[in-house]
Amino acid sequence: MTNEKPYRPNVGIALFNADGRVLIGHRFKGDGPEIILPGLDWQMPQGGVDEGENLRDAALRELWEETNVVSANYLGETDWYAYEFPPYDGPQTHRLAKFRGQRQKWFALRFTGKDDEIDPLTPRNGQPAEFDAWRWERLDRVADLVVPFRRDVYRAVAEQFAPFAN
Repeated sequence: MTNEKPYRPNVGIALFNADGRVLIGHRFKGDGPEIILPGLDWQMPQGGVDEGENLRDAALRELWEETNVVSANYLGETDWYAYEFPPYDGPQTHRLAKFRGQRQKWFALRFTGKDDEIDPLTPRNGQPAEFDAWRWERLDRVADLVVPFRRDVYRAVAEQFAPFAN
C-alpha cells in the first residue's frame, strides 16, 4: 500500500558553538507520530514552516521558539532531506497525523551569544516547550542519540556540516 500523505515542510538547525559542537535538546514527551524512545530522546532543534515563510526565517524562528537563541550567524544549508514517521495509531485529529513524515532543509548557524541565553523551558510564541534540558555535543555523535527514523537524515547532515564542526 502506498502512503499518499504529503511530507510536512520542516527546517532543522545545527547550531555550532565556538568549539564546533552542536546544541541538542532533550525531548521530554512524544508528539503524536513524532515518538521518542528511552535513551533516544535528544535532537537538534527543528520545526514546521508556516505557509509562505522564508526557510531561513523559519529556521531562526524555530531556534528562538525552542531555545530562546537569537545570537546566531548563518553558515550554510543542505538540500532537502526526508524521513517518514513510524506507524501511528493515535488520534487522526493530531496536527501531524495528516503527514507521512517530514521534508527538511537544514541550516548551519554559529552561536555568537553566551550559554545563559539558552532557555528551552520557557514557552514562546504560543508554542509549548519541547525540551527539558540541553547540551553541546559532537556533531558526529548526534545520530546515535536520536530516534531511529531520523538517523539517516542526521548522518547526512553531519557529513555535510562536518567542516563547521572543526
